Amino acid sequence: MKLTVKIIIGLVLGAVAGLGLHLYAPTSFEPIDTYFFSPLGTIFLNLIKMLVVPIVFFSITLGTASIGDPKKLGRIGSKALLFFLVTTTIAITIAMGVAVLFEPGNVVGIETAQASYETAEAPSVVQTFTSIIPTNPIQAMVEGNMLQIITFSVFIGFALAILGKKTEALYRVLEQGNTVMMFLVNIVMKFAPYGAFGLLASAMGSLGLSGAKAMLLYMITVFVVLMIHAMFTYGMAVAVIGKRNPIRFFKAFIPAMTVGFSTSSSSSTLPISMKVAQEELNVPKSISSFVQPLGATINMDGTAIMQGVATIFIAQVYQTDLSLSQLVMVVLTAVLASIGTAGVPGVGLVMLAMVLNQVSLPVEGIALIIGIDRILDMTRTAVNITGDAACAVIVSETEKKWMKKAS
Repeated sequence: MKLTVKIIIGLVLGAVAGLGLHLYAPTSFEPIDTYFFSPLGTIFLNLIKMLVVPIVFFSITLGTASIGDPKKLGRIGSKALLFFLVTTTIAITIAMGVAVLFEPGNVVGIETAQASYETAEAPSVVQTFTSIIPTNPIQAMVEGNMLQIITFSVFIGFALAILGKKTEALYRVLEQGNTVMMFLVNIVMKFAPYGAFGLLASAMGSLGLSGAKAMLLYMITVFVVLMIHAMFTYGMAVAVIGKRNPIRFFKAFIPAMTVGFSTSSSSSTLPISMKVAQEELNVPKSISSFVQPLGATINMDGTAIMQGVATIFIAQVYQTDLSLSQLVMVVLTAVLASIGTAGVPGVGLVMLAMVLNQVSLPVEGIALIIGIDRILDMTRTAVNITGDAACAVIVSETEKKWMKKAS
């Protein structure tokens, strides 16, 4: 049985187990979740998170070193950054349009509640770019500051490329380190079906049917936009620019999407998504190792979609009309806030607080969606990593003419 099938079985069994306990044995759910479901999911997440920082360091360093030519590095980086910013802008624009059409916040019976999220100002452009330089690379690794780790890794890789033969020994050590990490990924992935079972059982058991029913239209709106963005925006980009069959692309990337769904973390899924992109989508290792870790840090299309729908939803609940300038502010704030945001579960709600604060909507409205955000977080993470893979495919295709010129 393929790993993908095992993971899907784990997800289905987890959903059935969690909902079954919530509906028929609610008093039993909490102890079972505390001592079985949650530990099972946490162990799986921790196993993957254990590998994230070293994999990002090794892959970005080796990717930069293998690209070598500073012009090529700048060209690939510019293409990736442009793709991420454009698709994120498209994502949140579609999200707000569909939310206005569906009007999920105008459903009768929704009551407002208090939320404990504190507002935070979105970082300025200057703050965003000055904070990517680590004053202490070791501290950045300890804290998991992905943008700073990527920046440091690019510097190291650039130095290795320039110094050439003088640093061959160090380059081989880094290659061996990367090989060890990928070997560990294969081992950890054998535990994925059990981790997926624990994570989804815990989420569904806590949520139950009542919360899902109350927010059904909101959920449907988010799901519809996620599907539109994935199938059309990514599908067309892969077909037109990447010159690949979109159906084959999605089919090949399903294993990584299922892991992204179960972990709700772009960063945690990075080892698997890179492995699939390189082995199943035939993306060159040098491009995959650079583009996908970058995407896991700054490409948050799924999160942007949630923010767009949630902002319109909360505005409708509180019967607040947003002006055109406020809608534009939502787009700009969400796109800016997505840069440098950690790809970890639940971070979308913190980013949403920034967006709501910018357009003077009550942050208390987050309480209306917090109960089901875990399920939506799973889905939008799958979309986020798919966008990273689509970018890697597109960049690799557009780099072919430069490779021909070089040869």
